Amino acid sequence: MRLDKFLWSVRIFKTRSLASKECNSDHIKINDLICKPSKTVQVGDEISVRIKPIWKSFKVIEIPKSRVNAKLVPDLIIETTSKEDLELLTSVQEVNRENRFHGIKGRPTKKQRRDLDKFR
Repeated sequence: MRLDKFLWSVRIFKTRSLASKECNSDHIKINDLICKPSKTVQVGDEISVRIKPIWKSFKVIEIPKSRVNAKLVPDLIIETTSKEDLELLTSVQEVNRENRFHGIKGRPTKKQRRDLDKFR
């Protein structure tokens, strides 16, 4: 099965086009090699997905024929990401959520930067 179709089938990505886009932007690895969306996935492969700031890892147990129900996903893949990485991801997501809640969206705009300079 194609890599982009597999990632969509096991519900790692919401759409197949998102899975394909992530493959093309070098955010997907199979056995530590960056792959294109057309790469064939086999049983026993280690798939890594880049979710900033970590790489989430999954081990392929079985290949589905088509998209599966969310309850059946644990029968097809096992997440092998370390606990430390998952804790780091959770903390970064929490900080980002708090920043969005307070109106901080990222780098300051030119106007915000000028206002900060005037304040200093």
